[in-house]
Amino acid sequence: MEKLKIREAIVVEGRYDKNTISQVVDALIIETSGFGIFSDKKKLKLLKDIAHKRGIIILTDSDSAGFMIRGHIKGAIDNSKIKQAYIPDILGKEKRKRSASREGKIGVEGMRPDVIREALIRAGATIENAETERTQASEPITKNDFFCWGLSGGAGSAQKRTQLIKSLGLPERLSADALIDILNALYTKEKFEEYLYTQVFHDGGSNN
Repeated sequence: MEKLKIREAIVVEGRYDKNTISQVVDALIIETSGFGIFSDKKKLKLLKDIAHKRGIIILTDSDSAGFMIRGHIKGAIDNSKIKQAYIPDILGKEKRKRSASREGKIGVEGMRPDVIREALIRAGATIENAETERTQASEPITKNDFFCWGLSGGAGSAQKRTQLIKSLGLPERLSADALIDILNALYTKEKFEEYLYTQVFHDGGSNN
């Protein structure tokens, strides 16, 4: 499979993650050294500079540590320069490790190339010398849409979001806002509503 040539820099936690990603993409890949990014002001400044010039894609593990690192970077850099890529929750361990992580989830380094590729395309990576392989939404999905569909602000909304997240193979820790960003990279509003009621709720009805 030909590597994706991506304009944005890809931010990962460590060198094993970088090794995995480099097999899939031709792009600048930057390691945070795990939690090292919390105290490494120079590394954070580097990320800011690169984000300003070409944009970055954050691709961390789907465990709590990965989300903490993701949140720290997001809080320090202009969010318009950031794209978020997520791997699904898969239980198990990486081959090099004797035991699984505390949360029992496989990290970026253990993902198959096709999973990494799909995660980056879903995030809206700018693929150079090729058309971006994602659906362009003519009308974006909004927070108000989530409320109308029963996915936020109501009884059982959290459970419905969990059901949706599982059906899409996304990590369970996604917030409603992060989920909306991902859905807008994947679907038009009309196509997502069709998916929601035919593949997730199975009732064809509306929560309005």
